[in-house]
Amino acid sequence: MKATQVLRDEHEGVLAMLGVVEAAAYRLRDGKSVPPDLMTHAIDFFRNFVDKCHHGKEEQQLFPALTAHGLPQEGGPVGVMLEEHAQGRAFIRGMSDAAQKYAQGDASALNALVSNTVGYAKLLREHIDKENSVLFPMADNILSEAEQGELFDAFEQIEANEIGPGVHERYHQMIGEYQKLAASWN
Repeated sequence: MKATQVLRDEHEGVLAMLGVVEAAAYRLRDGKSVPPDLMTHAIDFFRNFVDKCHHGKEEQQLFPALTAHGLPQEGGPVGVMLEEHAQGRAFIRGMSDAAQKYAQGDASALNALVSNTVGYAKLLREHIDKENSVLFPMADNILSEAEQGELFDAFEQIEANEIGPGVHERYHQMIGEYQKLAASWN
């Protein structure tokens, strides 16, 4: 399997979780209840799986491989992706701060929770679309089969070191459970 396919596959789980948190944010905005741990679990997923693991694979391995083949880090597709990763981290910090305050009974944090969640979902959807439709096809054209294999092996190491064995599967189970819950809100 190509390393870029691993990243595309991970995007599917990320998009599923984005759908859940977006639905939860709109429910909260409309004064409806959401399980208290949903946002906490989502933030954990976004910090650990999306940022540490998925973005770690890109930042530590894929992007350097692409820049080694002449793609500029500044101003080109790699630079855009790095900037969007930083923007996503800011949204996650905002979500986390607001979720903690809201969980402690501070109703004034609701607007910040909703706006950061919706902003993050919008950013990440657009980001994923750029990677899937522009960056990964470029990578597939630039990187040899051997380089893809080396990246795949490096990705496995990052996953093992950053989130540990079985965590990927646990996150997918959690996403599935929250998707069922979100579907019941309609």
